[in-house]
Amino acid sequence: MLFNELSPLVQEFLQQPTAFLGGFVSGLLGLDLQEDPLKSWLERQTSTQSTPPPPAPPTSGPQRIAID
Repeated sequence: MLFNELSPLVQEFLQQPTAFLGGFVSGLLGLDLQEDPLKSWLERQTSTQSTPPPPAPPTSGPQRIAID
């Protein structure tokens, strides 16, 4: 039962550990997340971690081409 309640926190931590820990520590310290410089730092952390790298194109094997 406790695991079901904590699983969303663990999933969020695993996806974005830096932003999660930054928000968690600021909550413990009573800092406001809507004020700069904390707000801009958290935005930079989440934007750099949330963009997945593009998939690598296949280098061998048959390739599909379109003929008009």
